[in-house]
Amino acid sequence: MKIKALITLALLLAFASIGLAQAKSAKTTNPNVIIKNLYKAQKAGTGPFFQTKSRVVIDKYFTKDLADLIWKDAKEANGEVGKLDFDPLFGVQDNTHTDFVIMDTGWGGDAKFGPATEAVVQVTFKLSGKETMVSFRFRQQKNKLWKIYDIRYPGDGDDRFLKAILSAN
Repeated sequence: MKIKALITLALLLAFASIGLAQAKSAKTTNPNVIIKNLYKAQKAGTGPFFQTKSRVVIDKYFTKDLADLIWKDAKEANGEVGKLDFDPLFGVQDNTHTDFVIMDTGWGGDAKFGPATEAVVQVTFKLSGKETMVSFRFRQQKNKLWKIYDIRYPGDGDDRFLKAILSAN
């Protein structure tokens, strides 16, 4: 009787720890959580942009291609203004914004959000009373982690993309 109880208890603990590990993994890799953490880090001065101390900080959020461009721009700027002459999280130089909202993740698998390995998180806010939206485009990596592969900014008639801005000569 005691052995059955111990086995049952051991199984319950094993399943509970697996569930907890999966929940923790899902929480840290969910694109929405990644965006929340990115804005929080940038606000605290520990974000990936405009720094050359740690490539790891950049790699945490971005695919290798985009991380390479961000790192290159920061290094070449050498403490000055590089191609990123605006706040990349807001798409503007003056980010005095109101009504900041991180929307739910739009998951891929359809025409709107792309293939199943892609997702989009949109951030809305008001600048000078005008509603603005920045879209973070995610791609799931081979290790199942979600990373930002591009950021779309609204423009006057044409949208701008971070990768194109950083790739321009």
